Amino acid sequence: MEVNGQRKTKRKDCFFREDNNANSLNNFGEFDPWTAWAYKPRTISLLLIGTCLLVWASGALDPESTASNDAVTSVKRGVWAMIAVFLAYSLLQAPSTVLIRPHPAIWRLVHGMAVVYLVALTFLLFQNRGDARQLMKYLHPDLGVELPERSYGTDCRIYVPENPKSRFNNVYETLFDEFVLAHIFGWWGKAIMIRNQPLLWVLSVGFEFMELTFRHMLPNFNECWWDSIILDILICNWFGIWAGMRSVRYFDGKTYEWVGISRQPNIIGKVKRTLGQFTPARWDKDEWHPLLGPWRFIQVLSLCIVFMTVELNTFFLKFCLWIPPRNPLVVYRLILWWLIAIPTIREYNTYLQDRKPVKKVGAFCWLSLAICIVELLICIKFGHGLFPNPMPPRLIIFWTCVGLVLMIFLLVWSWHIHRAMMRKRTF
Repeated sequence: MEVNGQRKTKRKDCFFREDNNANSLNNFGEFDPWTAWAYKPRTISLLLIGTCLLVWASGALDPESTASNDAVTSVKRGVWAMIAVFLAYSLLQAPSTVLIRPHPAIWRLVHGMAVVYLVALTFLLFQNRGDARQLMKYLHPDLGVELPERSYGTDCRIYVPENPKSRFNNVYETLFDEFVLAHIFGWWGKAIMIRNQPLLWVLSVGFEFMELTFRHMLPNFNECWWDSIILDILICNWFGIWAGMRSVRYFDGKTYEWVGISRQPNIIGKVKRTLGQFTPARWDKDEWHPLLGPWRFIQVLSLCIVFMTVELNTFFLKFCLWIPPRNPLVVYRLILWWLIAIPTIREYNTYLQDRKPVKKVGAFCWLSLAICIVELLICIKFGHGLFPNPMPPRLIIFWTCVGLVLMIFLLVWSWHIHRAMMRKRTF
């Protein structure tokens, strides 16, 4: 099926997934006449336009009129121009991914943004903690100032009779915290991407275990039992997962019959078709099958570990670099990770289902893992000396037992599979 084509199809495919026949993207005659222009390469024209913009912004023809006596301003302008040039290159020349909606160029741009973020993190990794905190001021003027971390577990009473404002003040303050909406929308987005309810609940409960594990390091993780179990897991996470799976079932049960914009009979139809460009072209259920075998179990478990590491990095980066929760940089990072995660999950699931003897993960999978590792290294490097409290012995014993049980389980499972294969060869 074409991106804006006129053929009918009842085949369901993954979120924004591209056709197997990539050459169809180059066959402009099959596109709707109203949108075919958007799929024709105009690299030379855009190069000339970009050159004109660069000449105007840099003052190459009139250096005295654009000269700045402030070296910091000049460096900032140069860095932003460098990023803009690279993103323009990515928009036009970066490799296309498995996603085609709303346009393949959008995902090429996201690819470029991921590379810029990875490079910026690598630069930050080579600074010391004090300089890194001061560098944050160049991104937002309110940063670079030490902030107190809020603890949610100071008073775990639900009913506080002596409080003059409200006897349920502890519950009200937690309910109206900014993390409540972040929980709901975050799990809705994860459900849209992963589309497997048991796996989502593993991630939901698993992250609560991560909070218990690292609560001696971050006061932000020190939550009351009713906050972790009732508010987080049973209310916010459940509602986000439920809403996300409802969205998944809607797209899964939908019949995908795309007709070009020019063929719509009226204005309302044209508007609906235009908005439909931002919805999936086709839909497929992701087949994770963690119990297919020991190696598949490890692969799916690795996905869960990376997911939880990215979430933990959010809190440790905020703590180490003095970034308050409501700072726009936190939101920008989460949006960027969401954009990166959409093609990453698609590529990784395609990789797991691929039966070729020689295969490799996609570019977004590689970028996501690289970004996660560099973020983790920044947290480790800048966290030295910030966490004087050692991990409680009971947590060390617990996770050691979990690791041993998991290892024994995989060894026994592999041994049973090996025995079954030997019996088949014997008979």
